[in-house]
Amino acid sequence: MKILFATSEAAPYWKTGGLADVARALPDELVARGHDVRIVHPYYRVVRERGDPVTVLGVEHLPWPSGGMPVRYLEHRPERGATTVFVDQPYFFDVAAPYGPTRFDSFAAGRRFALFCRAIVRWARTWGADVVHLNDWPTGLVPVYGRIDGLGAPTVFAIHNLAYQGNFPPSILGEIGVPDEYFRTEGGVEFYGTASFMKAGLALSDRLVTVSPTYAEEIQTPEYGAGMDGLLRHRRGVLEGILNGIDPRTWNPATDEAIEANYDEMRLHEKERNREALLAEVGLDGAGPVLAMVSRLVEQKGIDLVVSALPELLQIGARLLVLGDGDLHYEQALARAVADHPRRVAAFFRFDDRLARRIYAGADFFLMPSHYEPCGLGQMIAQRYGTPPIVRQTGGLKDTVEDDWTGFVFRSPEPAALVSAVDRAVRLWNGEGVESMRRRCMQLDWSWHRSAGRYEALYEAALAG
Repeated sequence: MKILFATSEAAPYWKTGGLADVARALPDELVARGHDVRIVHPYYRVVRERGDPVTVLGVEHLPWPSGGMPVRYLEHRPERGATTVFVDQPYFFDVAAPYGPTRFDSFAAGRRFALFCRAIVRWARTWGADVVHLNDWPTGLVPVYGRIDGLGAPTVFAIHNLAYQGNFPPSILGEIGVPDEYFRTEGGVEFYGTASFMKAGLALSDRLVTVSPTYAEEIQTPEYGAGMDGLLRHRRGVLEGILNGIDPRTWNPATDEAIEANYDEMRLHEKERNREALLAEVGLDGAGPVLAMVSRLVEQKGIDLVVSALPELLQIGARLLVLGDGDLHYEQALARAVADHPRRVAAFFRFDDRLARRIYAGADFFLMPSHYEPCGLGQMIAQRYGTPPIVRQTGGLKDTVEDDWTGFVFRSPEPAALVSAVDRAVRLWNGEGVESMRRRCMQLDWSWHRSAGRYEALYEAALAG
C-alpha cells in the first residue's frame, strides 16, 4: 500500500509529545513490512535549521481565499525508514511556536494548519496515496478539503489526545476557504458555536482510531469525551483502539550510549551501577527507593497528586526525582520541596533526553499517576529498562501495567491512593521480589511489530469502504 502519514510533528524533526515518537516509529515499521510510506510534515523553522538534506519535488498553488497560495514540497530521505515530504510556505510555517498564536494573530495556528491540510490533500492526489492516515486536530480539515478538492483516498483519523481540539471562531472558515455549508452540527465542523478541526476529523473521516483499547472506550463517556463523546458513540462502529508501541532499537538498555552501564534482563546487576551514577548526578542520597517522573508538569499527568502526596511519600522512605517543565505553579512547588529536602527531592525543569535515559536506567520506580492518559510511552520505556512503573488505572496505562506483576496500579485519582501504591512498591523494594518484577518488565514486547499488523487491517478496511 501507498500510505500517506500526515502529522504536525515527528521525531527527530520537531517534538512536543508522544505523537512525534509515534509518527516516526509506526511509519518506519510499515516500511519494514513492505509498504510505501510518506510522512508529510510542515517545514517549520526548527526543521529548516536542522539542515537535513532535502530535494525540491515541486511547487503547487493551492486554492486559498487570497487568490492562491504557493507551497513547495521538499523530500528528505533518512538512512532508513519512511521518507518525509515537507510542506514549505515560509509565511505560515517559518515560526518558532507552531501550535500557538502570534503577537498579532490569535488564530494563526488555525490558518497554519488549514493550509497544511489543503497541502496534504493536494499531495495525496499528486502522489497517488491509497490511504491517508491523519493525526489529531492539525490534520482534521483534510476530509473537508478532500470533499471540496477531491482526495481520491480514504482517511483514517487517529486521536492521540481528545482534549486538544483546534477550536476557532466560525469567522475563520471564510479565511481558510471552507464554505459555510460545513458549519453544521451533523457531519460538519460546528462544535458548541465554534469551528472545530477535531470535530471535522471525527465526523468526516472514513475510519477512526485511538492509541489504546481502554482510551477508545473512555472517550465515549462524558468524563473523558471532552464534549465529543456523543459523536464518538454515534461512530463507534468505525472506531478502534490500537495500542501504541516503542522502537526497541531506540530504547534499549543493552546499547544505550547515554547510560552508565549497559545491561539486559540477564545482567540486571548492572542496573545498580546506573542507580549509583544517577544518584551522584542528581544529588539524592539513595537511602530509599527513587521514584522518578519524566513528564510535562501539567495536571493531566497527575503532578498535582505527587505534590500533594509528597510529605507522605517521603515519610514512607521514598525519594523523588522529576524531569520536565510545565505549569509554573508546579515548578515552584517542586523547587520548594527541593530546598526543604535537598537530598531526598531533586527536580530539573527542562527537556533533557540524556538525563531522561539515565533516569529510566537508574531509577527504582517510574511514576505516571495521570488523571487520563490516552496511551503513554513512558511506562513502556521504563519497563524496557527494568524500572517498574507506578500508574493510575486509566487509558493505555491500564492496558500495559499489570498490578503487582509488571508494576503497581491504583484506581482513584487521589493522593491517598498514590501513597498506597507507592507504599506497596517501597515494601517490595525493602524485601524480596523487586528483581523478579524488573525481569518480567524487561520481557514485555511493546514493539511496533505487534500493532502494525492491526493498522494494516485498519487500512484495508478503510479501502474496502
